[in-house]
Amino acid sequence: MRVLIACEFSQVVCKAFRDKGHEAYSCDILPTEGNHEWHIQDDVLKHLDDGWDLMIAHPPCTYLATSGARWLYDKRYPNRKRDQELAVKFFMDLYNAPIGKVAVENPVGIISSVFRKPDQIIHPYYFGDKAQKATCLWLKNLNPLFHLDKPDLFGNKVTHTDKGKMHITKSGKVIPEWYSLLAVNENRAKERSRFFPGIAKAMATQWG
Repeated sequence: MRVLIACEFSQVVCKAFRDKGHEAYSCDILPTEGNHEWHIQDDVLKHLDDGWDLMIAHPPCTYLATSGARWLYDKRYPNRKRDQELAVKFFMDLYNAPIGKVAVENPVGIISSVFRKPDQIIHPYYFGDKAQKATCLWLKNLNPLFHLDKPDLFGNKVTHTDKGKMHITKSGKVIPEWYSLLAVNENRAKERSRFFPGIAKAMATQWG
């Protein structure tokens, strides 16, 4: 199966599909951290017609996520509303790509109101990664990812419940420790967008 991983530089998802024997490629305007032979460094919109069977897309969430909504009408950022409109259009261009099976991933945000609610909201810890991060999936011709949040057909109980450590900020806010550790990282936006391998493996196993 030919698989396109849109807006991915890390190749976490790309490698998961490669490990299952699929012809997977990542595509991003950034250079890859992985195998350059499996990476298309370009605007992904130019490559949607290249004969893919499946696309998993991770469009940037800077202007889409609920966490950034407070800046929308801040006079210090006069172009914020326009940037959000462009981000929504990019999301929809990916979802409506001429590809048979599509999954678009993003955090909780504006897409739920301007398009529709996601088909599924998952956390990394559902699939064995010790972290919390609400991850929305909008699916086209794909089933929601199966995870053991309830007994399965064989009566097995939940297997992944470790949500990871939490951190209390100076203001008293409780946030996941993995997220707080990136707060002082100069590349924090890039690092926070890095996908979790447990979810990537589930995608490759179930959708591949």
